[in-house]
Amino acid sequence: MFTDLKYGIDVFRTITPNDILDIVIVAFLIYQCIKLVRETRAAQLVKGILALLLVNIFATELELKTLGFLMENILQIGLFALVVVFQPELRRALEQVGRTRITDLNVFSSGLSEQQTRDRWMHTINAIVDGCSSLSRQKIGALIVVEQKTKLGDIIKTGTIIDSDASAELIGNIFFPNSPLHDGAMIIRDGRLYAAGCFLPLSDNSQISRELGTRHRAALGMSELSDAVVIVVSEETGTITLCRNGKLDRGFTAESLTKVLIGALIPDSTDPSEKKSERKVRRKGKKKA
Repeated sequence: MFTDLKYGIDVFRTITPNDILDIVIVAFLIYQCIKLVRETRAAQLVKGILALLLVNIFATELELKTLGFLMENILQIGLFALVVVFQPELRRALEQVGRTRITDLNVFSSGLSEQQTRDRWMHTINAIVDGCSSLSRQKIGALIVVEQKTKLGDIIKTGTIIDSDASAELIGNIFFPNSPLHDGAMIIRDGRLYAAGCFLPLSDNSQISRELGTRHRAALGMSELSDAVVIVVSEETGTITLCRNGKLDRGFTAESLTKVLIGALIPDSTDPSEKKSERKVRRKGKKKA
């Protein structure tokens, strides 16, 4: 017992700062991989791979030669199979890595000052919320994509450029039944209503409820392939849904939608004057409603 304890202490003493850094990095990478596959179809495939590994260990320990031979060959070609099976998830992971920045102090891409940009976004958020609330009451379908860091030029090319200040009235007119652009998605870029009638990629997630239609599947697909915030108004129920990072949340009210959009699109600020301006724009938007 004391020999084992002494051996353990000796091993602990040999650990260097580089070893600790190595362990931390590996743990972080494993954690990120778990986050990537969690709550996706990849999670089920990971469970299957773990089951194969357990079978391989079982066969090795009991010296089951035939089973061991099969497992070794399956695992050898497994790497190539993973590339095929996990192709959508791998693509999504690489896209996330590509748009991740160590330091991203410049949140807004327009040439406006920070205060002007905040005011523009508050105006746009109020327009989106008022427009969606009106469409929800009338049970008119809508699909609005708010572009963030991931640029959506390829999506915009499928629609019509508008590049106008956002307003609830304009949003209502675009999505009014039988209007030329009502079937596609609206794109918000830099706080402006930039394009409409755009086509979005559909999600291939088999877990989507069957009661949700093409708009919701398109919204989820867009949120899976970019960091965009996507708002959907159901034409059957009038329910307002928000999709972000491949997740779908339903049942938003005007108040809760405003809160989520402000948190997603406007960075925190400690400047009291900016907070005061924000509240002023919010009150103005509520009076219009």
